[in-house]
Amino acid sequence: ANRESWSWREDDFSKARKSLERKPLSIERTKGSEILFGIAPCSLALSQSRRDLFRLFLKENSGSRRLVMSEFVLQATARGVPVHHVKRRELDALCRGQVHQGVCLEATPLRFKSLEEAEKPDLGDEESPNRQLIWLVLEQIQDPMNLGALLRSAYFLGVDRVVTSQRNSCPLTPTVSKASSGAMEVFDVYSTDDLRGFLKAKTAEGWEVVGTVSQPEDVENVPVISCLEFQWNKPVIIVIGSEGDGLSLETQLLCHRMLAIPPGRALHPGIESLNVSVATGILLHSICSQKLKHGD
Repeated sequence: ANRESWSWREDDFSKARKSLERKPLSIERTKGSEILFGIAPCSLALSQSRRDLFRLFLKENSGSRRLVMSEFVLQATARGVPVHHVKRRELDALCRGQVHQGVCLEATPLRFKSLEEAEKPDLGDEESPNRQLIWLVLEQIQDPMNLGALLRSAYFLGVDRVVTSQRNSCPLTPTVSKASSGAMEVFDVYSTDDLRGFLKAKTAEGWEVVGTVSQPEDVENVPVISCLEFQWNKPVIIVIGSEGDGLSLETQLLCHRMLAIPPGRALHPGIESLNVSVATGILLHSICSQKLKHGD
């Protein structure tokens, strides 16, 4: 009987051990922190000093990424951020199964800046008549992957500022930072609770407000042109609408012109539009390339 109870207990222990191995260690989080994940967001967050940083988590035995991980240790040490080497499943648990590439960083969230916080020194440049400024305004973009991709394109193509509507817009989450490939860590994003008031004020300052539309026939009272024909000689605001509905009617009526992307073939019903971040990348490239030709 003794032998039987011993073997039962041994079996029980082995089951318990296996269940413990399956269960990731729970890591106590600092209050008010979030978990950034991925090589580019974590590296740029460490180098930019825009967030408070608490702990860096790196995957044990990183193999092919050993050099990258040693760079992270140097970066974290320089900033006084404690480094923890943990198992992959602990990283998976920290970022809820997202693609972390072996790196997670515990940090305070980034917030939108208010337009009142916009750097005043810029204004000197803006007054300059031959300075071609381009701002991107986002109305109710709700998908973090789209917002991240939009920020990545805006940063890459030379947009001067990004402004989002406060209402019904996705916040600046770790998923947005990852989708932006870290552009969110270096590029300020502004927010306004009065988008229409903001557009009216910029129009009064001499800016051109340009909307975007996938179906030209959907727009009334505002001229629609192909993005290939668009030419600009004053500061311009490109307004992008939400994934499902596009620009609201009130916002459309504040636009001086609407831009459409001409398709390359007759389109099958049901697939007549582009993803919002892809469409924005095409429009911005078309517009920003003129900026490069003219020079500042």
